[in-house]
Amino acid sequence: MPIDRRSIIKAVDEAKKGTKKRGFTQSINLILTLKDIDLKRPENRINELIELPHSSKPDVKIAVFATGDLALRAEKAKAGIVLGRADIERFANDKKGAKKLVEGTDFFLAETSLMATVGKVLGTVLGPRGKMPTPVPPTAPIETIIDRHRRSLRVRLRDQPTAQISVGTDEMSDDVLADNIQAVFALFERKLAKGSKNIWKIYVKTTMGPPTKVEF
Repeated sequence: MPIDRRSIIKAVDEAKKGTKKRGFTQSINLILTLKDIDLKRPENRINELIELPHSSKPDVKIAVFATGDLALRAEKAKAGIVLGRADIERFANDKKGAKKLVEGTDFFLAETSLMATVGKVLGTVLGPRGKMPTPVPPTAPIETIIDRHRRSLRVRLRDQPTAQISVGTDEMSDDVLADNIQAVFALFERKLAKGSKNIWKIYVKTTMGPPTKVEF
């Protein structure tokens, strides 16, 4: 069953009011504590890319590995960086540069013909960080794909029964944050064996503030 929207908005409002004003934009984090789930079993873990109703941050960085027309269209769509085959191959001798690229980028897209090269050169850096690129056919609507990724979020549940997900910032309205929280909650409902019955507690908190419980 979905969380009551009024409970989410109430908790978000309290979380914002419960923290001091800082000299930076704070994230709003959703914390889900789970129960009755064996995370030693791979099928109970979650590693999903979810498209949110609203971007969770204003400066999502997207890199596109592409050539020819796809590269031109990616540039017009204002991808953060567009890299061709030669650019990728240069990282084979620049491990520091490869690490900097991966750590400074939220999502990667790659033309299908470049996936093998990306995997060979950057796979050991991208893989452990869960950032292997989404394959894109050369005729795909890259503009739409980039826009979707700007509103996407990587959700992971590994070996601990707690997931903490950044769903937005304290500058966003309570309604926008509630939309994103409901979308993440719906993902867990779909993926967990017993749905919402596997969810024990829900909190929201700012980066520097205390957690506020969401009643559900």
